[in-house]
Amino acid sequence: MRACAAPAPGRETTWINSEIYRLFCALHNMGFSHSVECWQNGNLVGGLYGVALGGAFFGESMFSRTTDASKVALVHLVARLRVCGFVVLDTQFGTEHLARFGGEEIPAAEYKAMLEKAVSMQPRWQQNIPADVLEAEIRNM
Repeated sequence: MRACAAPAPGRETTWINSEIYRLFCALHNMGFSHSVECWQNGNLVGGLYGVALGGAFFGESMFSRTTDASKVALVHLVARLRVCGFVVLDTQFGTEHLARFGGEEIPAAEYKAMLEKAVSMQPRWQQNIPADVLEAEIRNM
């Protein structure tokens, strides 16, 4: 979260303040907030975080300090969500970047119906999914 909140070119301020950070840490401790991190040579180079409710994951923010690190985090997140049985990944708004990865905007009524179904599900975020399982899921995307 701190890396997502750090100033970046074209963005000197962020909505992720100390209160938001504190609340997301509490959500993490309760098992609702999760992150995907990309490390290279011992350095955090990209990642994202969000909130899981039932079978829906709500992406909150992402960052990249090196080329394509946030893309790697996003692909890893999607694979993890699929393996764990999640059915909705809410990215808050559509972008060309997300569309390249299969993201699409859907009408509000359709979204509401999908969300109602998703939040009633009980998948579980799995911390330690074997690498070969995630790799196979990524290859199947």
